[in-house]
Amino acid sequence: MSYDFDALLNVVSILRGENGCPWDKKQNPGSMKKYIAEEAYETIQAIDDNDSAELCEELGDLLFQVVFQAQMAKEAGLFDINDVADGICRKMIMRHPHIFGGENADDFREAADGNTDAFLGKWEDNKKKEKGYGTQTEVLRAIPAALPALMRAEKVLFKAKNAGLDMGEIDETFVSPRALAEELASLEGESGEAADEKIGSIMLKMANISRKMQLNTEFSLTKATEKFINKFEYIESSAETNNIQLKVMSAGLKKSLWKPDGQSAADEK
Repeated sequence: MSYDFDALLNVVSILRGENGCPWDKKQNPGSMKKYIAEEAYETIQAIDDNDSAELCEELGDLLFQVVFQAQMAKEAGLFDINDVADGICRKMIMRHPHIFGGENADDFREAADGNTDAFLGKWEDNKKKEKGYGTQTEVLRAIPAALPALMRAEKVLFKAKNAGLDMGEIDETFVSPRALAEELASLEGESGEAADEKIGSIMLKMANISRKMQLNTEFSLTKATEKFINKFEYIESSAETNNIQLKVMSAGLKKSLWKPDGQSAADEK
């Protein structure tokens, strides 16, 4: 026996019903927020792992969160899952005039055939019109503060550039790693609020440099962190093999294990 989407709606309705699960029944939209974030990131992990079975499962977990939120909204008389489906269909049709027809279809089609930034720029213009924003500042402020900081920074920088403010034309440190390195060096001796402000500025500029290189800063940092863990594992296992506590291992030995080129044996496996 297999279950379809209607079956999922029924399962969630039962869980929230009079004779349903006590835990599910006492949840509210706010209490379920963290699970949406967790399932979204677990889905990303499955994609990165190229694990189709895991991806199928994680997409199910993510879909459950959507259906669960819609069920709670239905109970409150706000909207239901059909309204959710209707809304996203209307949005996608409106934002793809080059596919479904509509105003500026030719402009969209030309942008879609060109570079990614040009198409995304048209997409953003269409969203601004759709949302009724009068200024680009409204667009920037509408980017959720709940997003991971690096992801939000990239979106703000892109949308600002789309409106005509390319920071590379104003400040070289927003586009030049060499210029930014000089700013990084100026951190020496800084502390407290001044250091906090400068580090924030440097990270914002790194996000812009990454965006210019068509990289995702959030994912780049995730990969670097994973690489660091692999290196740590190698040094820790080396310490155990030599019956040395990592806390008392000499700096010279740690340095020799952490290879001069920034690689360790753990990265060469």
